[in-house]
Amino acid sequence: MNNISRKILTLGLALSALGIFSVAKAKTGRTVEQIKKSKTIKIAVFSDKKPFGYVDENGDYQGYDVYFGNRIAKDLGVKVKYVPVEAASRVEVLATGKVDIVLANFTVTPERAQKVDFALPYMKVALGIVSPKKALITDPAQLNGKTLIVAKGTTAESYFSKNYPQIKLLKFDQYSEAYNALLDGRGDALSTDNTEVLAWAIENPSFAVGAGADSIGSLDAIAPAVQKGNTDLLNWLNNEIKTLGKERFFHADYEATLRSVYGKDSDADSLVVEGGAL
Repeated sequence: MNNISRKILTLGLALSALGIFSVAKAKTGRTVEQIKKSKTIKIAVFSDKKPFGYVDENGDYQGYDVYFGNRIAKDLGVKVKYVPVEAASRVEVLATGKVDIVLANFTVTPERAQKVDFALPYMKVALGIVSPKKALITDPAQLNGKTLIVAKGTTAESYFSKNYPQIKLLKFDQYSEAYNALLDGRGDALSTDNTEVLAWAIENPSFAVGAGADSIGSLDAIAPAVQKGNTDLLNWLNNEIKTLGKERFFHADYEATLRSVYGKDSDADSLVVEGGAL
């Protein structure tokens, strides 16, 4: 070992002793007991994706995911702190420990499963396209050479980037920004989960989800996610979802948060997953 190498080694050991230069152990998130001891669970949800996660006129979180989050907190015996999240940062807020659970319409994909741990599903979904009725899109190929609005970090972004490279994607961080762009005519259509675009079109009658654009790609699962390696909280969530399935909790969730949106004749079974069984 030459003098330079010795000096580098000596400096490294000195810094390590001071805690300046050290290899940190990987964090795996808070355990159930730690959450209970803190008396609060932190859950990431959307604040602008009605009817699944949004903030109402009183400043309170509402929606299908929030109804589930409230039950999780109740069964843990703690309070819940909702943390607003953008689609592209759902993995990051778990990895950095900012939240314990993500309940933000998180579609299970192999790529995401390498970075977070998904619990059992509680919802199923495909992609959909909403467009102006006067220029209705019924097939994604109609958008070749046109502009499709998507939110960053979503399955819509990855699906159309891979399968329809001829479509120009206009990307936004927030769903509210994306829908405003569609209303302003900055794009020819918008794509996200079919469950959401169908609900949005009901509230915006000059837009529609055309037949053939209401179920695009594969049927995927929506599931809670925890930090990679947090098997304690993951196991608790899986048991919770199985238990809730016995009382048909997610059908009750649908009735409380989605029935008024989709209408009295809507089919809850087309969206709801009970007990984690697709």
